[in-house]
Amino acid sequence: MADTPQPSLLLGEQSPSSEAVAQAKTQPVGWATFLMEVPPYRLVDVEGMWWFSDHMFSLKTPDLILHCPSAICSGDRVFACEEDFRATTKEWLHVFITYRCRNCGESLKKYAVGAIATSIKSGVIAGEAIKLGEYPPFGPHTPSKAIEMIGPDRDEFLKGRRAENQGLGIGAYSYYRRVVEKQRGRLIQTIISAAERLHADPQRIQQLREAAAEIQFAKSLELMKGAIPDALLIKGQNPLALLHRALSEGIHAKNDDECLDLAKSIRVVLVELADRLGQALKNQNELDEAVSRLMAADRATPEPKPQ
Repeated sequence: MADTPQPSLLLGEQSPSSEAVAQAKTQPVGWATFLMEVPPYRLVDVEGMWWFSDHMFSLKTPDLILHCPSAICSGDRVFACEEDFRATTKEWLHVFITYRCRNCGESLKKYAVGAIATSIKSGVIAGEAIKLGEYPPFGPHTPSKAIEMIGPDRDEFLKGRRAENQGLGIGAYSYYRRVVEKQRGRLIQTIISAAERLHADPQRIQQLREAAAEIQFAKSLELMKGAIPDALLIKGQNPLALLHRALSEGIHAKNDDECLDLAKSIRVVLVELADRLGQALKNQNELDEAVSRLMAADRATPEPKPQ
C-alpha cells in the first residue's frame, strides 16, 4: 500500500492525530458514496474513482445528492463538479474539489482529498482515498428549527455535532447531555407554547407548567404523564422521557462506540421534536388563517333581500 498522505490544515479543520488516520480501513465503497458518506481522516479503498485515458488517470467527478441551504432550495439537490483532475499511478493526487448546486447555482461544497490509483486488474482500476477536510463540515444537515429550539446552547450543540461527525462518542455524548440538561425547562416551555396553540386541555397545560417548575428531571417527567399533545409524541413516547433514558446511561461504563450511538439517539430525538413542534404550529396557523378567511368572506357576503 502506498504511504498514507499526511493531512495538513485544510478548510479550517485541525489535522488529525496519527491514531485517527491509522484507523482500520473500511470495506471498498463507491466514489460518490465516499464523498457523501465517509468522514474525514479515514483511508478507504474506493471503487469507480478513476478512468484511464491518454496514459493518465483522471479522477471522476460524479453528481452528488447533498443538502442545499439556500433560500431557493432548502433541501436535498443535485450538486455537480466541472473540474478535471489527472494523476499517475505512482503519485498521490492532492486536490480541492468544488461542487455547486445545479438548482440554485449558489451553494458550494468543497472537499480536500488525497487519492491514488493503486493498480489495474482486468481493466478495473483500484484506488485509495482519504478526505483531509470538507466544508460545510461532514455530517447530516441540522435543521434550523432544531438550532432555534436549542437557542442559547447552540454552540455546545454544534460542538457535539462536530464530535459526532468525527466519531468521538464520549465527546459528542457529553456535549449533548449538557445541552439537554440545561435546556430541559426551556424545552418544556416550548411544548407548553405548542400545547396552548393546539388548544390543549387547560388541566394538561397546568401539568406541563408544574413540570417546568420542577428541578429534578425524573420528577418533571412524572408530572408530565399524559399531558403532552399527541402531535408531539415520538412513536407514542414522551420525547423528553426518551432523552432522559439516554442521559441516564452511565457514561463511565460505556466505550466510545456505545457513547456515539447514544449521542446519535439524543440528536435524532432533539431534531424530531423540533420538527414536530414546527409542524404542529404550522398546521394550527394554517387552520387559524383558513377559518379567519372564511369568516371574513362570510361577513363580506351581503344577506339576500326579502322577496
